[in-house]
Order: sequence, then structure tokens, then C-alpha cells
Amino acid sequence: MTQQRLSESGFPLRPVYGPDDLPGNPPEEPGEYPFTRGVYPTMYTSRPWTMRQYAGFGTAAESNARYHQLLNAGTMGLSVAFDLPTQMGFDSDESIASGEVGKVGVAIDSIDDMRRLFHEIPLDKVSTSMTINAPGAVLLLLYQLVAEEQGVSGKALNGTIQNDILKEYIARGTYIYPPKPSLRLVADTFAYCRDEIPKWNTISISGYHMAEAGATPVQEIAFTLANGIEYVRAAIAAGLGVDEFAPRLSFFFVARTTLLEEVAKFRAARRIWARVMKEDFGAKDPKSWMLRFHTQTAGVQLTAQQPEVNLVRVAIQGLGAVLGGTQSLHTNSFDEAIALPTAKAARLALRTQQVLAYETDLTAVVDPFAGSYVVEALTSEIETEALALIDRVFGYGSAVDAIEAGFQKREIESSAYRVALEIDNAERIVVGVNRFTLETEDHYEPLRVDPAIEAEQCARLQTLRAERDNDAVEAALAKLRDAAAGTANVLYPMKEALRARATVGEVSHALRAVWGVYRPSDRF
Repeated sequence: MTQQRLSESGFPLRPVYGPDDLPGNPPEEPGEYPFTRGVYPTMYTSRPWTMRQYAGFGTAAESNARYHQLLNAGTMGLSVAFDLPTQMGFDSDESIASGEVGKVGVAIDSIDDMRRLFHEIPLDKVSTSMTINAPGAVLLLLYQLVAEEQGVSGKALNGTIQNDILKEYIARGTYIYPPKPSLRLVADTFAYCRDEIPKWNTISISGYHMAEAGATPVQEIAFTLANGIEYVRAAIAAGLGVDEFAPRLSFFFVARTTLLEEVAKFRAARRIWARVMKEDFGAKDPKSWMLRFHTQTAGVQLTAQQPEVNLVRVAIQGLGAVLGGTQSLHTNSFDEAIALPTAKAARLALRTQQVLAYETDLTAVVDPFAGSYVVEALTSEIETEALALIDRVFGYGSAVDAIEAGFQKREIESSAYRVALEIDNAERIVVGVNRFTLETEDHYEPLRVDPAIEAEQCARLQTLRAERDNDAVEAALAKLRDAAAGTANVLYPMKEALRARATVGEVSHALRAVWGVYRPSDRF
């Protein structure tokens, strides 16, 4: 007797689905509340999704060269990866940064680096996503300052900062400040962008990193939407009207190889968010009800063994994202389980999206799986389970209270442990790892970051501090500390400090001096 297969989220998958498995009400039209079938009536029939490739390594000049390569290859938007010191609000010449400068992304220490990063890239013509959280406001302001030097107004800028600090406490760890001041910084960013950069997506509420840490599809959307609710509450508590900021909220999800469940996950997430915003928060603007999201294919599913097989995985994952109605997509390079992607691998990842967009008939129809017995049934099952899990989160009082109690982290770690056991026991097949293996792997030459860039970056910082007006920098940082200690929006004095050539680390240290740093409990 064949053992019944379970979905990634743990419910039974039936070999055959039929009319009795459909939910009671027929699905609405695309572009209509609650947007199960997509947030726009025409979806990709009028234009394809934004093809956005995540890139950044070494120095700003090296990353700038890669961006020009990607733009020339047909990328529609840039997505910036920052190195760990930048993500943690440290300068490249601080002792804690030693050995990490430029390794997993580009090192950005000051406005000088941001100028190099976007050299000869017209910022009014590209959409830029920046994967940065705790110092998200700092990098956004540097971007705005460089745009202004190009003669581009903040009103013309398009893009996204991730700025999702809550998931850092749950799954990723690049936090700086405690949750409450971190939420204040997020709300200040919402208010600043409403007035100064109105087309900017002020947050990308992320389930991707929780999924990479082991969250199931249900956990991914439940914990992500719970965090989204917490951000909405924080913004309203700061005096913003829900329709003033909600249309600029965006989300970020993973796409796994379990294609059918992933499509259903995206549809369920849209439906839940629309109802939360309209019914719970009373949003009146239909744009406030729309869950718009970026997708990245699942890095955690890539293997160092037989890495070329990752090309197949990424194609399937990208297909799931498109069938699920994503607004933008990053396809991982096949060699990312080994090292930073080579230029050829990054180009192949982009070509994967281009084949999906231009060689298939995916862009000819809206929501191809609408009415599918299995997808409609899975959508409803995921919705039900995710809503129950959201209720468990808020049973602690708030998403922050649940984080501080370790709830989300424990749930994700339990799921990750289960999957690891299944792989170890060959109950879950991973091609090239526990089945269909090779005795000898082909040699592959990975991209390596030159360790000399750390010394170069430190030298540039030394030059910057010698050339700038240090009294002006200190005066600007004092104003930033005063704002942080009070209730004023901290982004305005922060921008002036950065304009005076204060560094990312100096600005972050000014806030650390007032807000402190977060130390996780040893209870979990």
C-alpha cells in the first residue's frame, strides 16, 4: 500500500481532486477583492512581471559593473545585496567587520560608496530594491542623496527597501536595536516616504528568510502577515492614516519546487491580506487591500552537489511564482550553493525568466490555475491553517510579544528539524544528495572576492574622515541623537548627517547610543 503523501505544510494530498473539493463560492474575477486571482485585471497579458536580479559583492565599483551587465542583458530592475557589516550598521574598518567586508554583498560605508554603486545608472529610469533592514532608512537616504546629485527628485524614485525588522528577530539575526525603537524607525520611514519619496515601497514584509530557515508554506505566510499586521498597528499608533501608507506596503516570499502548493500559497496570502486590511483596519482605498509581492526562488533547495541540476529547480520555482501571480521575480543562479554567482550563472538565471515570459504561453492568460480542483482546494486549506496560526501569534498579545516569547522561532525550527530528518532518512528525495548521486563531482571554479578589498575600503574611510568637516558631522549626529531621544522623525536629521558624509556606522552608533541594542533571551 502506497503511503499517503503530505504537503509541505503537513496536510494530506489526495491523488484525485474533484468538484466536491472546490470551496463553496466561485472565485472572483482577477483584480477584484479579495484578489485571489491576482491584484490586477490583466496581470501579465499587458506586461510581464519585473525581472529583478539580486546582486552585489566586493566594492561598489565591482557591483556597479555587474549591474551594468545585468541591465544590458535585459534586467528590468536592480536588487542590491549588502555585505554583513553594512547590514549590521558597522563600518568596514571596525574590528567586528574583519573578514566579512564585501563577502556576501557590497560594502557601503558612506555616500561616496553609494555614488560609485550607481555610477552612470539613471535613478529615474530604474527600479531599485535594497535588501537592508535595521539600517534600511540609512541606505534609502543615501540612495535619495545620490539621486538628488543626478538631478532626480525623490518624487521620481521607484523601488523598495526591505526594512522588515521583525523577521530578523525570528529567523535571520541582522537586527541592531530592540523591537520597539525598531518599529518606531519603520513608522518614521513610512511617514518620511509618504511626503518625500511617495512612489517608494517602504517595506517588503518578508517570509522568504523564514522559509529559508525551515518554515512551511503555511508558517511562511502566517508569520509574515502577522508581522504585516504589527507594522500597520505601529504606523496607525504613530498617527498615520491606514490609506496614507498601506498602498506602499509590499511583501517578499519564496518559491519552492512544490509548485502546486506554492501557487495556492500565493493565492491564499492575497485573500487573507485583503480581508485583514478591509475588514479589520477599515482601509477604504482598494490599493490598501492589495498584497503585492516580490518572489525569490528557494536558495535553501539549491545543492552544491551536481549544481547544474539547480537550473532545473530554479526554472520550476520561477514557474510557480509566475503561476501564483508575483509582481517581480529574482531567479537564483545555479552556483549559489557554492559561492557568489559568476557573471555567466547570473545571466543564465535571468534568461530563465525571459524564457518563461517570452517562449511560453504563461503571459497569454490570467491565473491559469483558477478553477483547478487541487489548487482551489489547497488555497482554502492553506488559508484556514494560516488564519489559525495567526490567531496563535496574537494569542501572545502581539507579534512582538510572540517573538519575545520565541514562538515563531520554535515553530520554524521544529519544521526545519523534521525536514532535515526526512532528508537524512531518504524519506524526502533530494536529487544528487541522497539519490542519483555521483561518485566524483565535476570541478567547478567559483567566484571569489579579493580579500584586498577590505584594506582598500578601510583606506577610503580614512581618506573620507580626513577630507570632510568633522565638526559638521558631529553636530549633525548630535541632532540625530536628540531626535531619537524625542518624538521627531529621525530621517530628517539622519539625511543631513549623511549629506555631511557621516558613515553608515556612525549614524547607526548614534542611534545605538540612545536606543541600545537587542540581546535575545537565552530561553530559546
